[in-house]
Parts: sequence; structure tokens; C-alpha cells
Amino acid sequence: MIRHMSSHPARGLSRVLDDLGPSLLDLLLGDPESAAELGGVGIHDPHDEQHYPERAVVLGVGVHGAAEIARLMRTLTGADAAALVVRGPVDTAALEAVADETGIALLALTRGASWAQLAAMLRTLLSEGDVGGAGEQTLGGVPSGDLFALANAIATLLDAPITIEDRSSRILAFSGRQDEADPARVASILARRVPERYRRIHEEHGVFKELYRSEQPVHIPPPTLGDEVALPRVAIAVRAGDEILGSVWAALREPLTKEREEAFKEAAKLVALHMLRFRAGADAENRLRADLVATALEGGSGAVGALGRLGLADEPLLVMALGLEPPGDGDHAQVTAERQRLTGALAVHLTAVQPRSAVALLGDVAYALFPVPDDSASARERAVQVAADFLQRTGGRGGALVGIGSVAPEPAALARSRTNADRALRVLSCGPGNGHGSGTRRVAAISDVHIDALLLEMRDLAVANRDELSGPLARLTAYDRRHNAHLVETLRAWLDAFGDVIGASASVFVHPNTFRYRIRRVAEVGQIDLQDPSARFAAMLQLRLMGLYDGGGGARAGGEPTSGGKPESVGDLKSGRPTDK
Repeated sequence: MIRHMSSHPARGLSRVLDDLGPSLLDLLLGDPESAAELGGVGIHDPHDEQHYPERAVVLGVGVHGAAEIARLMRTLTGADAAALVVRGPVDTAALEAVADETGIALLALTRGASWAQLAAMLRTLLSEGDVGGAGEQTLGGVPSGDLFALANAIATLLDAPITIEDRSSRILAFSGRQDEADPARVASILARRVPERYRRIHEEHGVFKELYRSEQPVHIPPPTLGDEVALPRVAIAVRAGDEILGSVWAALREPLTKEREEAFKEAAKLVALHMLRFRAGADAENRLRADLVATALEGGSGAVGALGRLGLADEPLLVMALGLEPPGDGDHAQVTAERQRLTGALAVHLTAVQPRSAVALLGDVAYALFPVPDDSASARERAVQVAADFLQRTGGRGGALVGIGSVAPEPAALARSRTNADRALRVLSCGPGNGHGSGTRRVAAISDVHIDALLLEMRDLAVANRDELSGPLARLTAYDRRHNAHLVETLRAWLDAFGDVIGASASVFVHPNTFRYRIRRVAEVGQIDLQDPSARFAAMLQLRLMGLYDGGGGARAGGEPTSGGKPESVGDLKSGRPTDK
């Protein structure tokens, strides 16, 4: 059994440096042993209000120069941060006094490594997503699911740097001493996956076929790639029954002894147990998080406890609802996978912006609990901007839409915030086809689409009551069906143009004189007084509620789609007589 592991606390800065340095991080200033348990990862943004976890490792993206770094370190003292990571080179001599003053450790990100990669690995190490876990469990003396500790343990047994990879050659974890390997291994660590050129060579030589067929370690000679010098490899598949979970790779300077080959085989079995436990733990955590978010959204007696376990107690929240446009005849499995992908992407995005956010997929909609400072217009606008940034980064794939609810100052108000988020999402998903949607807009707060949401609910009530067209609209629709007279279309265009005959006639492509004749016929056939503001409002409202707008915004007369622009909202309708502008 493997017993070796890092002697440093799993969530300590020393442990982070053991696992990620010097491949990704170098300690410049500070004492990592004096730092308390790390609370998570924060990303510095000089143009936004900052919310960091306690004892955070803050990523200073774009922070350069001793003066700027010193200012940020002093600022982070008030936020109780533990460490600051910047891109080198750094003038450490100019910052020694600041490090002593603030107690914040200063680290440098290795050239060629990405901030996104570092953030992902730090979050993996710190297990920032844990909620309400039980006591720590171990497998083979290594904390359950801790692949980095296991990689270090195997590296000690084999006296060689180790990587643990999945079936797609993505690096799940790696040991220390990677600087003792070759450029190919360094490139793999920096990219967090094996470079394609090396993977292609392995495929051409049948390495993966042999690896997944054999239960023995597979010895791989160094590839020939120009002037690059590479070390031989030994790899072994990680199996759980008939399922291949991944593989473990060692870069060797000396051949393995028989004893070390046996130890490698035993280690692969232990890696399988850890990968299965890690996968099961992630599934259980996702289910638990979804249950906690669902309980909080109900706003009942259990909401306070659920928010406490999520770390969201005692602060205002608003609910975001992420949905997809109706898929039509699309593949249901593909739509489900896309929902899950977007849910995970939203969780990563919100965590970078506001680490205390919580996201869960409930049915067909992903809900996010997003902390805000207060119920101010700026706080709501900030939430809209965060959601818009997310959709922009995901490229609008899958027709994603985000509705944002009202601010909930207390847990009991979360149910209302969820309802309002659903209402805003429905307005977006209805689109312009029913005259209610917001066109190409993909994000909306309920405060911005409240009238449209009310109209949809009024239409639902009309449908539930089986209301039918009556009054002027009924007479005009019946006349159009018999005579194809386009009177409903004419009324709609005139109302949309606020009585401007020239503009209205142009929107339906008829001569102004023809339009004047038709609007007179509207008044006669429909028996409607177009000079009466109440009559005009009733006509516009009925057009909306009965769904008499096609996908282009035009009214249907006798079932025939019509041309014309998108109608204005009910609130925009103003009184006025037909004019000859």
C-alpha cells in the first residue's frame, strides 16, 4: 500500500507550492508555512468591486511593476488575502518590506502558463466547491480523491516524475520534479494535456492500443522530433473492471527495476479507486448542491439552513435562470448535454466573478444564487452585465437565454426572485413572434420586461377562460376573411405609427391614399372610434393578447401573415388622430 503523501495541510500554501511549483508557480516573497488554511481563489479586477474568499489566493492578472504590486498587496491586507500571484519578472528587492508589512506571500506564474489553467488547478487542489462534507477519508494512506497527492506518492516509489491522464490525454494531476523531465513533459504540464504532435506519434506506433490492451506497464521509447531530446516513458492503464479510466505515465532516466514495476501495477489499482471515488464524490456533491439550491429557492423554513451550507447566509441574493430556446425537433440527449455543459460553464464564470455564487440544474433550467450588495439599480445592472458577459464568452451556443429575478433581501423572498427570473426568461424565450419578446436580446431583468411578462400572463388567463375575439377586432377579422381587405393589418400599422399615415402606409407598402381609405373602412366596419384613446388602447391590447402577430411582428388577418415592423409595447401607445405627415 502507498503511504507517502505531502506532509503539508491539503489546503495550505505549502501544499500548493509542493504540487504546482516550479511547473506553474515560484515563491518570490513570504513564508508559506505561516499562512493559515486557504479559503479559495480570487481574480483581481481593477475596474470592479472585489469579493474574495477569506484567505484567498488572488490572481493579479495584468498587474505589473513594483509600485502597482505593492498597492495591491496593501489593498489585499484588508481583504484578508493569503497570497498574490503575478506574472514575472518581479523586482523582489523593492517589495520585501511590503511583504513583511502585509504578511501576504508573493508568487510568480511561470512563463507560458495560462491564468485559466492556474485558476482551474488551484480550485481543484483547494476543493472550493465542497459543501457540508463528512470527515476526510483515505485510500492507501492518501486522502480520498486527491490525485495530486497520489501522483507525488507514485513519483517517490518510482523515483520519476508522474502524470495521471484521462482517456483524452488531459492531465488530471501531476507530481513534483517535473523540471527533471524533458520539454515534452513540460509542454504537457503547461497545456494541461499532451501536445497533439506527441499524441499522434503514440497513435501511429500503436502505443494506446497496446496500453489499453495490456495489464502490464508499457515501455515507450523516446519519440524522434527534430532536435528535441525526450526521455523514455513507461505507462500503465487505469482500469475499473472493463472500463478504461485513464493512464499513469512516468518519465524515466533509468529503467524500472522488477520491484518498481510491481509497485507501478499496484499503484495503478489505487489510482482507479481514487478516480472512481473522485467521480462519485463529484456526482454526490452536484446532487447535494442541487438539493440545497432547490431548498433555498423554495424560501421556506429550510432555506436558511440551505443557504448556510452554501455559504450564502445573511446577504442579499438574486436568482438567475439560464435556459435554452425551444429545441423543436432537436435531439433530446444533445439538448440535455448542452444544458449540463452550460450549467458547468455558468458555475465557473460566476465563481470567478463572485466566489460565493451557487449554481444548480433543476429540470430544464439552471438556477444561480448570485450575491449582491443591496437592492440598488447598479447592483441589478451589474448582474445583467455579468450574465451578458457569460453569454458572449460562450458564443451564444445552444440559444442560451438568462432571466434575472428581483433582489431577495432575506431567504423568504428567494421564491419570489425565482418566479421573477422565470418570468423574465419566458419573455425572452417567447421572442418577437408573439409581440412580447425582446428581439435579439439574450439577457433581461424582470424590472426591464415587467410589462411584457404581465401581457403574457394576461394572455394565459384569456386562453384559460377560452376567451374569443369580440368587439371591433372580431368584426375586422371576420371581414378580412371574407374579403381579404387587410383591415386588421391596417389598424395594426396605424397604431404602431401613432397615427402617422405616411409612416404607416410605408410599413405595409401601400400608397398613402389607399391607406387613408382603408383606415376609414376600419372605423366603419369595426365600429371603432379611433379618436377615443380607450378604444385605441383596447384594440392594441386585444391584438397582443390574442396572439395576432407573426414572426415578423405583423398581424394575422384571416390566418394570413402580414408584413410590417415589430409592434411597440402597450406602454408606448399614445393617443392621437390620423395625421397627414
